[in-house]
Amino acid sequence: MVRPTTILTVPLFIEKAYRNVIKPELEKTVLRRILLTSHLFKRIMYRKAAKKLYKVFGGRLTFFGIGGAKLDGETELFLRLGKHFPYAIGYGLTETAPLIIGANPNQVSWQTTGYPVKDVQVKIVDVNPETNEGELWVKAPNVMKGYYKNPELTQTVLTEDGWFKTGDLVSEKKGRYEIKGRIKNVIVGATGENIYPEEIEMVLNQHKLVLESVVVERKGKLVAMVQFNPEELEKRLAIYKEDAAKALEYIKKDLLKAANERLNRFSKLSLIIETTTEFEKTATLKIKRYLYK
Repeated sequence: MVRPTTILTVPLFIEKAYRNVIKPELEKTVLRRILLTSHLFKRIMYRKAAKKLYKVFGGRLTFFGIGGAKLDGETELFLRLGKHFPYAIGYGLTETAPLIIGANPNQVSWQTTGYPVKDVQVKIVDVNPETNEGELWVKAPNVMKGYYKNPELTQTVLTEDGWFKTGDLVSEKKGRYEIKGRIKNVIVGATGENIYPEEIEMVLNQHKLVLESVVVERKGKLVAMVQFNPEELEKRLAIYKEDAAKALEYIKKDLLKAANERLNRFSKLSLIIETTTEFEKTATLKIKRYLYK
């Protein structure tokens, strides 16, 4: 039996384990669902479940590093309240080889990435005074010299004095950094507010019906493309007596309502579109968002 002490992975791995295995078990009965509404019982149940998860990985883990994308808030809450699972968060890019900011298992704070690592300088540029968010720039020995045989692209991301423009919007509080999303992905609302599709997708992906989602803007409206969980979808379709096409429309309307109840007024969705094929992904399991705009 393999019993690792260190694992490095992307959020999708642990998010799927939580949504498809851990969460259904936690909510298996009506009594359990009632108990989960109490913070005390939630903490107790999460700790028992996290202890089991720790044993599944061999019982010797000291470091479970997560990076490559932002970790879903509900999944992180489980890991945080569970206590027995030594997860850590890291942030970086290929151009920074790769770590810039991170937190070890004793430093993690919910939905933040952590602190700049040794010998890395960071600063937030063009800060919005209303949101305190701006672009993260970094300067360090691990930053690349430039893109291979592409000086034009290099000049767009590297300043003359060596600062690398990450292209990520961040905020900072008490030395901890929170990654809000890629600047190129931000959708500007009708009244000028920033809308982060990644945050809307997190809400959608927490629903039992949803495996994955991508949120885009079309004709001034927010639209979510969703890949449904086939097992859960089949259960829902069986409830309706109408034909499958009509039933699917009811289900999408229910999902739309459930998501919008949890979103702020700027981020509310106008439409859910089903996709029956998996979203294309990068090597780090990020959805190739540009393919779906």
